[in-house]
Amino acid sequence: MTPASFRFTCKLPRQITHVCRLRDCTAEFTSFLRAIEPLAPKLQVILIQLPPSLAPRDGKLALRKLLPQLSRDFRFAIEFRHSGWHRPQFIRLLERYRVCWVWADTTRLDERNLAPFEFLPCTTDFLYLRLLGDYATKYDVDGGHIHRYEKLLWKREAALESWSLKIERHLAEVRSVWAFASNHFEGFAPETCQRLAQRLGFMLPLPTETEQALSAERPQLDLQL
Repeated sequence: MTPASFRFTCKLPRQITHVCRLRDCTAEFTSFLRAIEPLAPKLQVILIQLPPSLAPRDGKLALRKLLPQLSRDFRFAIEFRHSGWHRPQFIRLLERYRVCWVWADTTRLDERNLAPFEFLPCTTDFLYLRLLGDYATKYDVDGGHIHRYEKLLWKREAALESWSLKIERHLAEVRSVWAFASNHFEGFAPETCQRLAQRLGFMLPLPTETEQALSAERPQLDLQL
């Protein structure tokens, strides 16, 4: 029930990446792929997000075992969150299995312009960018929510400009760019996406107030995989 041009992406369950830490998870991985089969015609990329605590010392062998088992029916992208993975040998490994190296910006507000200058290789014919910001902007010390994410709260002009320039440098060698934003990045994810698109020469209109009101009236789908 989505427009013809609409596409999905999804993420491997934490059971596989965080609990099993990529080890002995064949049954869980098979079950996951079976569950997402109905989305297959519109499912473009599956994200493998590794936990920050998973370093190459503990995860290298498991990753080398997992990559050859990835289904050729889907494209995969992997987000390394431990700096130990930032080595040429892992770039070559992802290139060999056509897995995308995820670019992610999780910098704090006081370091908001640093992420685009980190170790960010291009390993496939598509790019996958996650503008996530810092969860510290979401909760106060008591665990309560700090903000209502309805408008831009803190602009990251220099960061968006740097990300757009980095994307542009690779446009001649990739077929598509997947970019995602979190409310924690600038305070209002839809406008962050719009601002990045504008820098890349694309117009991305936000929903009108009428469209937003109609959407709010519809019940959310309860998807359970």
